Amino acid sequence: MAQPPLKPLHDRDGYIWVDGKMVPWREAKVHILTHSLHYATQVFEGERAYNGNIFKSREHAERLHKSAELIHMQIPISVDVIEQAKREVLEANKLSGAYIRPMAWRGSESLGVGFNGTSVHVMVAAWDWGSYFSPEILEKGIALKTSRWKKPAPDAAPIHSKTSCHYNLSTMVREESISAGYTDGLMHDFEGYIAECTGANFFAIKDGALITPIADRFLNGLTRQTVLQIARDLGIKTEERRMRPEELSSFEEIFVTGSAAEVTAVGKIDSLEYKVGPVTRRLRDAYRDLVNSAAPKAKTAA
Repeated sequence: MAQPPLKPLHDRDGYIWVDGKMVPWREAKVHILTHSLHYATQVFEGERAYNGNIFKSREHAERLHKSAELIHMQIPISVDVIEQAKREVLEANKLSGAYIRPMAWRGSESLGVGFNGTSVHVMVAAWDWGSYFSPEILEKGIALKTSRWKKPAPDAAPIHSKTSCHYNLSTMVREESISAGYTDGLMHDFEGYIAECTGANFFAIKDGALITPIADRFLNGLTRQTVLQIARDLGIKTEERRMRPEELSSFEEIFVTGSAAEVTAVGKIDSLEYKVGPVTRRLRDAYRDLVNSAAPKAKTAA
C-alpha cells in the first residue's frame, strides 16, 4: 500500500545514502541493466520516524538482513551501519517525521537468472509523508475488495522475506481493486483462508476479542506484532488462527495494520459494511500514543 507522492520521487531536493555515501537526491541512480530491475533480487523496508525517533528501527534493519538471507543475498554492511545511515539521512534532509525506505539490491555486473558476480548495494532514503489516508477516510474506514489472486504457499515463494518479487502481485491486486471502486484488495492464502491486504495485515473484532490470521503464510508485520502486544497489555483477548471468508459477516469491527497504514479501520469488504468501533479506536489511539512517545533513540554506531 503505497500512497502516490505529490511530487515525483526522482525529482526532489535532498540527499539519499548510497553505499556509504550521502548522494544528492537527483544523482541517486542505477543502470537500466541492473539485475534487480529484471529479476526482482531486491529487499526493502518501510519505516516511520515520529518526533525524530524511528519506530522499531533496529527490528527493521535486522529484518532487512533476514530478508536478504532468505533470497541468498549477503548485505555487505552491518545492522549498526544501516542504523547509523538512517539517522544520517533524517539529519541531512532535516526531517523529524518521515517515511524511511532502506533497500538492498543486486547490481549490473551480469544479467541472467543466476546472480553470480553481481555486487550488492544498499541505500537509505527518507521523505516527508503524513497520514496514509485522509481524516475522512480514516473516520469511515477503507473499502476492500476480495481478490481473485491468492497468496503463494510457503514452499512456492520466500514469503517471510520482504522482497520486491512479492509486490508485483500486490500492485496487480491493488490496481484491480481501485479500478472497481475500492481502496485496496483483500487476499486469501493458497487454501482459501483470509490472509492479508496488498501491504497490510488483517484484524477483526468479535465479541470483544481481537482475531488475526496466523502469520505463517505471509510476512509477520512489525506493526502487527506491536498491535497484538498493545491489545494484550490493554487486557483485550487475542487469537491467532485460520479465518474463513464466510466469517466476515460475523465480525463487528475490522482494521488493517502496517508501517505506512499504521492502524486503519475497514468500513467495507465487498458488500459487507462495518462501523469504526470502540476496540479499533482504542487500539488506534494506543498505537499513536506509543509511536509518538519520546522514546530514547538507539545508540549510533562507532
